[in-house]
Amino acid sequence: MTDNNKTNTMGQTKEVDYRKEKIKSRIAWTFAIILALIWLALTLTPFFFMIMNSFRKQFDMLQQGVFHLPDPWIIENYTEVVTHGFFGYFLRSVIVVGVSLVLMLVISAFAAYPLSRMKFKLNPFIYAGIVAMMSVPMHVTLIPVFKLTTAVGLYDSYWSLIGPYVAFALPMSVFILTAFMKTIPKEIEESAEIDGCNRYQNFFRMILPLSKSGLSTLAIYNGVSMWNEFAFANTFLNSPNQKTLPLALGQFKGEHSLNIPINMSVLTLSVLPMIILFIIFQDKLVKGMMAGAVKG
Repeated sequence: MTDNNKTNTMGQTKEVDYRKEKIKSRIAWTFAIILALIWLALTLTPFFFMIMNSFRKQFDMLQQGVFHLPDPWIIENYTEVVTHGFFGYFLRSVIVVGVSLVLMLVISAFAAYPLSRMKFKLNPFIYAGIVAMMSVPMHVTLIPVFKLTTAVGLYDSYWSLIGPYVAFALPMSVFILTAFMKTIPKEIEESAEIDGCNRYQNFFRMILPLSKSGLSTLAIYNGVSMWNEFAFANTFLNSPNQKTLPLALGQFKGEHSLNIPINMSVLTLSVLPMIILFIIFQDKLVKGMMAGAVKG
């Protein structure tokens, strides 16, 4: 009887503990959902405000209220923005960001491969130097870079932005891509070498295709920063036919300081490409960041 009582008591205790854990799990899950919904609301509210007010007339915000739906919905603000050279600024930003990303990804891949797959004496010192350069803020070097750009004759050209964008994106990019390439099994390279592949063929046919997630992560992460960068663009570009999209935002704000709906239209058109790219490549972005974080 004593053994049976002990068994029953232990069974009841386990059942009580299981119920407590289940309740705790439900509370934690509910709390997490509430936090996620709050975060979602805080994130989407500015976008909702921006898009909704871009379809208003100039003084509708004062008459109807900030969060009241537009009545009527108009597209004249977008027509005004497009007819005043928006796509020229947009195209120049695409050129600058596109060329910068291509150069940055190519250089990062060529640098990360030997750091992650080869053993040589200077490997740890080079890697440590790259990590150290990550701590240098980009805008601290604005004056020296401006003097250098002027001295070499690149002022007021696309290359005055492309050079700094690539240079300051490289340390973080090499760091992340090195960590990502370390996660690729070495057996893949060894099997390819047995089949007759050399180092270059291994890199282009094996490692590079397997690093697409990491490269996509770098492209999105750095692309957003380059797309929104203002200080260097405002300093190095002077001619109207050279200015990029962030400068257009300032120009439209100056010309239409009292017309908030037009400013909201410019902002909406400016952020739309980055949102579309994120939606398309979000799976690769998560995979790349997860791989780099785990290995790093």
